[in-house]
Amino acid sequence: MSKTTAPDGPRDQELGEAGSQLSTVPEESSPGGPTLGVIGWLRWFWRQLTSMRVALLLLLLLALAAIPGSLIPQTGTDITKVAEFRKDHPTLSPAYDRLGLFHVYSSVWFSAIYILLFVSLIGCIVPRTWQFVGQLRGRPPGAPKRLTRLPAYTTWRTGAEPEEVREAALALLKRKRFRAHLAGDAVAAEKGYLREVGNLAFHMALIVMLVAFAWGQLFKSEGNKLLVEGNGFSDTLIDYDDFKSGNLFTTDDLTPFSFTLDEFTGTYETSGPNKGTARTFEAALTYAEGAYGKDRKTVVRVNHPLEIGDSKVYLTAHGYAPVVTVRDGKGDVVFSGPVPLLPLDSNVTSSGVIKVLDGYRDAQGATDQLGIKAFLLPTYVAGNEVSSSFPALLNPVLNLEPYHGDLGVDSGIPQSVYKLDKSHMKGFEDDKGRQLRKNLRPGQTMELPDGAGSVTYEGTKEWANFQITQQPGSGWALVGALGAIFGLAGSLFIQRRRVWVRAVRGDDGVTVVEMAGLGRSESAKVPEELGELAGTLYDQAPGVAEPDDDPSDVSVPAEGAEQQ
Repeated sequence: MSKTTAPDGPRDQELGEAGSQLSTVPEESSPGGPTLGVIGWLRWFWRQLTSMRVALLLLLLLALAAIPGSLIPQTGTDITKVAEFRKDHPTLSPAYDRLGLFHVYSSVWFSAIYILLFVSLIGCIVPRTWQFVGQLRGRPPGAPKRLTRLPAYTTWRTGAEPEEVREAALALLKRKRFRAHLAGDAVAAEKGYLREVGNLAFHMALIVMLVAFAWGQLFKSEGNKLLVEGNGFSDTLIDYDDFKSGNLFTTDDLTPFSFTLDEFTGTYETSGPNKGTARTFEAALTYAEGAYGKDRKTVVRVNHPLEIGDSKVYLTAHGYAPVVTVRDGKGDVVFSGPVPLLPLDSNVTSSGVIKVLDGYRDAQGATDQLGIKAFLLPTYVAGNEVSSSFPALLNPVLNLEPYHGDLGVDSGIPQSVYKLDKSHMKGFEDDKGRQLRKNLRPGQTMELPDGAGSVTYEGTKEWANFQITQQPGSGWALVGALGAIFGLAGSLFIQRRRVWVRAVRGDDGVTVVEMAGLGRSESAKVPEELGELAGTLYDQAPGVAEPDDDPSDVSVPAEGAEQQ
């Protein structure tokens, strides 16, 4: 076997021709030429916009543009936090308004990046796909005149006929899953088309993700509803405690269903270092689909939502609702029912306000409004009046602090149901002239001074907060994400490469076999694969000695054929 060493110096034009079409990147015109006109500049701009580097730059800009949306309160998510931010940062807020930082994802500049990325990806993919289809319909190009110029090369002399060698090489390469054909005095073969398939799939998956996210933002809906045990909910706009949706969402898109919270159950660790840690939160529901659907039973747990049509019902929070009965000075019941309280800590120490707006009359018959601050300790321990020692209802105590006057609800200014505005309220006083406060256990009653009425703590129910969401396009977003991962893996780990086998009769009548390989990128896989193919082909067309060599000195091409 003889070896050929490529001469030093730059590779000639044949190497460029041999490697042509290994990439499906559309060719750009040379920088030279006449001055560009309007059409020329438009074409130049289009080529830049649809280039891969610009697409990657826009993708990076989109990721950077999303950062303010995560750090700054957004009007579409929590308008209350936006109001608090404006109040705390009076200097920054006007600048943020001008830049659209309180509504990043619907701002002009974010939409511009989004649309440009979308156009760039489409403009990049379409010509590459068309060119790739053309390559699939064609054949691998013929062998260059000088195979010695290629990065991986080996040669030997054999006694087999050139036709026999070419036929054996053609069969071998097809068996190794190369696309191969006879081209003149050589066999041309190519492999690794899945690399470009993966590349195109990755970019198509990005488009799918962009469309899915845009569709989800435009048609999404998200609302919350707090339910006390025994109460129900119907998926109508007026039944939500708060509701937000995409710009194209309409009430007709709401899924018709209803459900009732039958019982909420929470279990906790009772001993050890994790004492008080929640084990399970479960909400037993009775639900029905449509206006006349049959009632069904189910249990909703954390991260295990109820799915009805396009809607999902998530369990997001829970707490306690003391059942309170308020009587006026004549003994008439003016308020009776559960009052949801807001948890303050991990042991569900809770606070809130009982508000009696209408119907209350004191002992003299004068109308008034009542506001009673409530503080619940689910597990009360003597000596600890400020926090519960355990989250479960083991020894509940309700602390009440009553006021009377104007609650301010008629002023038109929104107020929290968990807070009491005491600016126009006056507290009830005890026998010593101090603000009246009293701890009650279930079944106990607090009498208001001067026959003004009474407040009875009847017992405690539990409440649960549910988040009802509709997120169209989430399934397609998942498909796009998986497609992007697999496409990127294919484009990174699969190498596009070509192999040529030339067999011709030398001047002395002995067949000379040349094998060469060319990859899209520098990789050890091409010479290793060429060495393996050469070894297999050598077994079918064994070498003969060079004219000036010892006949016994004939060697098989080693794995990892000679490279330049």
